[in-house]
Amino acid sequence: MAIREATVDDIDAIQSVAEESWTRDYPDILSRESIQDGLGEWYSEERIRDSIVWARALMLVAERDDEIVGFAHATWDTNADVGNILRVYVGPDARGDGIGRRLLQETCQTLFEQGVERINAMVLDANELGKAFYDDFGFERTDTEEISIGGDSYRECTYALERESYSTERAETA
Repeated sequence: MAIREATVDDIDAIQSVAEESWTRDYPDILSRESIQDGLGEWYSEERIRDSIVWARALMLVAERDDEIVGFAHATWDTNADVGNILRVYVGPDARGDGIGRRLLQETCQTLFEQGVERINAMVLDANELGKAFYDDFGFERTDTEEISIGGDSYRECTYALERESYSTERAETA
């Protein structure tokens, strides 16, 4: 398995991983309309392309047997010391092999190399697996807020990881 920066040639595969993940993981969390609207808005070809080419965004893909099986998306601002992990998804058929952990580790390392001192990661409050994923990696829950997806309101949690508390050893074994 290899992790690399995404290219515009990966857009269809990223959309596919997102759709597989959302339709498998979110039916008990989001309404059907919210799933469709979220996928259409957050994973449009234009939005993914912008995330791949924008200098202060990071889009990594995990590739296994020449197939993209996961991705991570993060951003940072050069005038601030905070980075944001927006998404880490692994296709349902590729889970359980540490792919998500490796994507998260590479994303954190890249953000810290860009001068970020704190990384925020957002996850829906009802997504117990997502919250456990960040907890196990060493992130701490710092905030919750209401967000809108497809016109419906959902509670989202923010988790934070400080550069000074980041441990490569813990990240590798999380």
